[in-house]
Amino acid sequence: MRYLPLTQPDRAEMLAVIGASTIDDLFVDVPEAARLDGPVRDLPMHASEMAVERHMSALAKKNLTAGEAPFFLGCGAYKHHVPASVDHLIQRGEFLTAYTPYQPEIAQGTLQMLFEFQTQVARLLGTDVANASMYDGSTACWEAIVMARRITKRGKAILSSGLHPHYVSVANTMAKFTGDVLDTTAPELVADMDLDQLIAKIDDDTSCVVVQYPDILGRIADLRPLADACHAKKALLIAVVTEPVALGAITSPGEMDADIVVGEGQSLGVGLQFGGPYVGLFGCKDKYVRQMPGRLCGETVDADGRRGFVLTLSTREQHIRREKATSNICTNSGLCALAFSIHMTLLGEAGLRRLAGVNHAGAVHAARRLAKVPGVELLNTHFFNEFTLKLPVEARPVVRTLADRGILAGVSLGRLYPGNDDLANGLVVAVTETTTAEDVETLASALEEILA
Repeated sequence: MRYLPLTQPDRAEMLAVIGASTIDDLFVDVPEAARLDGPVRDLPMHASEMAVERHMSALAKKNLTAGEAPFFLGCGAYKHHVPASVDHLIQRGEFLTAYTPYQPEIAQGTLQMLFEFQTQVARLLGTDVANASMYDGSTACWEAIVMARRITKRGKAILSSGLHPHYVSVANTMAKFTGDVLDTTAPELVADMDLDQLIAKIDDDTSCVVVQYPDILGRIADLRPLADACHAKKALLIAVVTEPVALGAITSPGEMDADIVVGEGQSLGVGLQFGGPYVGLFGCKDKYVRQMPGRLCGETVDADGRRGFVLTLSTREQHIRREKATSNICTNSGLCALAFSIHMTLLGEAGLRRLAGVNHAGAVHAARRLAKVPGVELLNTHFFNEFTLKLPVEARPVVRTLADRGILAGVSLGRLYPGNDDLANGLVVAVTETTTAEDVETLASALEEILA
C-alpha cells in the first residue's frame, strides 16, 4: 500500500475544523522536555518515493523466498500451488476486506460464502458442524481446550508430545489466565506416536486429550483407541490438523470419533505470506455446538419463502451477556476463509484426493532418496507429505549451510525445541506438489556433500 501524504491545504483545512492554528498546537499537553527538538538520531531524513522503493527492494532481495529455491519447509505452514483464480476472485470489490461485517445479514454473499465454507470444513474434518473460521490454528486449539473445560467441568488437559510446540506455547500462555493445568512433554525421535502414553495418563480430572494428526514429526496413527479411552473417562478427544490436504488421503479425525477437530487452513488458498494472516478451522460434534466459539452461519427462508442466510449462532460478548460468552473471538478470518473456500470449490472432492495423492507420492520418493544419503535415517514408518530424518550431526548448522547454498531444506527440531539435545539431530522435511524430482536430487546431493 502506498502512503499518500496530505497537502498543505488539506492540513490547513483540518486544523481549522478543530480550532488549531498549527500542528504544534496539537502537542501543547506534552511537556516541552519530552518533545523532540530536532531530527531523531540515526534516522535518515525523508527521501523521494523512488529512493524509498529502491531501498526497500534491496532489503527484500536479502530474503530467500519460497518460489526461488528448492523448498522443503513445513511444520504447520506449507507451500502449495494456489490457482490464479483464487487471488483474482478474492480481490473483487465485494470481498476485499479481512474484516467481517458486524451486521452481515445485509451482505448475503458474505454469509452464503461462510455457509459453504462451514460445509466444506465439516466434511473435511469429519465433524457434524464447523464454525465460520478462527484466527489461526493455534488459537483454535486453545479455544478447543477451554471449550472442553466448559463441557466437562474439569481443568486438566493432556497435550500430546507430537503437538506443534507453537500451539503448546499459545496454550501455556492462555492457561495462565484460566487456571487450566496442561500436561505437556517434548516428542521423542521414535517411529510411533505417543498414544499409549496418552491413554495411560487419562484420569477422572482430565477434560481433554489434544493430539495432532499427522503430528509434528509427520507420524500418523489410528485415533480410535485414544477416543475410546477418553470417552471411558468422560473426557473429550481434540484432534489438531495443520495440513488439511492430508485429509484428502487419510481418515478424518471426526470419522475416528474425535469430539472436536481444529486446525490450520493455510494449505488451501492461502499463501505462506511470511507467517500470516492464516485461517483457523474449528469443527465439533453436533451436541456440543452451543459451546462452540466464534460464529455459525445458517440457511433459512424469508417471509416470501426465498432462501436466505443469517448468523445462527454467535456466542460472543457483543451478542449475548458477557458471562454467557464462550469466547472473546469477535470475528473470523473472512478473506482467508474465502480463499480457502474458493480453492476447495475449484478442487472438488476428486481433485482434493488427486492432490493428496500427488503430495504423498512425492514425499515417498523424497524419503526413499534422502534415506540413501550415508548417515541419514528415516524415522517414520507412516506419513503423508512430511517426515522426519535423523542426521548423524546436529541439524541446525546443516540447515543453515543448505540455506546459504539456496536450498530451504526443512525445519530442524533443534530450532523448534531449543536446548533439547535429544532432538537436535532431527530434520522435518515436507514435500508438496510444488516439489520437483530435481529439487529432491539437489537436496540429496547437497546433504551427501555436507555430511561426507
